[in-house]
Parts: sequence; structure tokens; C-alpha cells
Amino acid sequence: MAPITTIIESNKSYFNIRWREILEYRDLLWFLAKRDITVVYKQTILGPVWFFIQPIIMSVIFTVIFGRVAKIGTGGIPHFVFYMSGLVIWNYFNSVLGSSASSLIANSGLLSKVYFPRLIIPFSAVLSNFAHFLLNLAIFVVIYLYFFVNGSGFSPTWWLLALPLVIIYTAMVGLGFGLWVAALTTKYRDLRFALPFILQIWLYATPVIYPASGVVQPMLKTLIWANPVSIAVEMNRYMFTGIGGVGLSLILTGVGITAFVLISGLFVFNYVQRNFVDTV
Repeated sequence: MAPITTIIESNKSYFNIRWREILEYRDLLWFLAKRDITVVYKQTILGPVWFFIQPIIMSVIFTVIFGRVAKIGTGGIPHFVFYMSGLVIWNYFNSVLGSSASSLIANSGLLSKVYFPRLIIPFSAVLSNFAHFLLNLAIFVVIYLYFFVNGSGFSPTWWLLALPLVIIYTAMVGLGFGLWVAALTTKYRDLRFALPFILQIWLYATPVIYPASGVVQPMLKTLIWANPVSIAVEMNRYMFTGIGGVGLSLILTGVGITAFVLISGLFVFNYVQRNFVDTV
């Protein structure tokens, strides 16, 4: 019986994404996600406790600076709950974007030695950071229940059942922009240095430290709602507290922007990954 020979050819099309091949490498997807999780905790004193501490410390800082000093209103939501509800979503978006954006450069050594679908790496970033998101969500729920039990004047809505959709939406926003940055970084390396600065500005263009309802200037309102992360942050707050909310037209706009960025990001990443090892 003649030996089976597999010929690996570069993908010359933007649109030819080999989904079946990605499915065949699903074990590798889980392995890379597990690797990313364990690497974060390796040689640390507190381990996963860091992911509990970070949102708490940030919420305390925001409460003192923006709540007590700047006296920025929160629409009737306790400051700590308000800031944590936004940070939970923002941190997941931020981590997915950052991990997927550096996927090609950070794994260039591995990618130059063995073949597997390159999209596996940014996809694994969504899964590994989802584990971190669950830790953040757990501490938020504990704090939320404390304020709820002590009669803080808010209550969850039936929209809370749509929380998985908001989480998926947030992951897709981060992945879409991350794929674009990953593709561009192979040619323009200075994007790695610009990305943290861009994300800092992006944070203030997202209603994490202020309610979207407090922005009345038309141009600024347009800017905020053109940001798809704003939809996820405001929806998360509304689902848990019943305060605020997002109109259907804005939700559809955010979904449309996310779909465009994600699909175009997949195509551009698919095109760039075919020969990036030659230029890395």
C-alpha cells in the first residue's frame, strides 16, 4: 500500500477559510487555551487571586477618583457596582483583543516549526480569557448580591437571561479587532507599542466610568454608540440593575459593526498568515 502524502499549500485567497481543518485541530485549540491559562499562573504567589484583586482595586480607585472627588453620577447605581459591571465586560474585551492581536508575533517560533491552522491561536485566546472573565464575573456577582440584599434600590431584569449573548458579543468584538491588529502587526511592528495607548483612550470612549445617558453632546453621543463595546457595557449594567438600557436600533448597529469587523478581520488574517513567517 502506497504511503499517504499530505501536501500543504499556502492559501492564496482572502475568503478560503478552512473551517473543517480548524475543527479537526480542536484538541490543539483546547491545549493552547489551557497553556495560556497555566502560563499566567505559573511562578506566581497568589495565582488566580490576581484576577479577583484587579477589578476590585480598579473599582475602588474609580469610586474614589470619579465618584467621590469628581462626583460623576452613576444614574442611581452604587458606585462600586457601577464600575465593576463595566470593568467585567471591558477587561474581557481588552484581554481578548490584546491576546489575539499578538497571536502571530508571540507564537512565531512555534508557527515556523510546525503546521496547523493559524486561526487556532487567536481562537484559543477567546477561550483562555473566558476563564479569566468567569473569575471576574464571580467576584462581581458576590459584590452585586451584597448590595442587592442590603436594599440598594436596583433589581435584575429578565434580560439577564441574555447574558451569554452579551459575553459572546464582547468576545467577537475583541476577536475582530484583534485579528485586524495581528494582521497589520506583521508589517507594522510599532502597532505593538501603540495598542496599549489606543486601548487607554478606548476605555474613556466607553461608558465604564460614566453612564452613557450622561453624555448629551450629539457628536460625543455618536462617538460612544459607534463604539461596539459601549453596547455590551450598558447592556450588562441594565440586565443586572434595571437602570439605563440600550435601544434596539443601537443594538443592531453594534451587531452590524461587530459583524463587519469580525468577518473582514478573518479574511485579512487568513490572507496575511499564509506567508508571515517569511517576514517575521
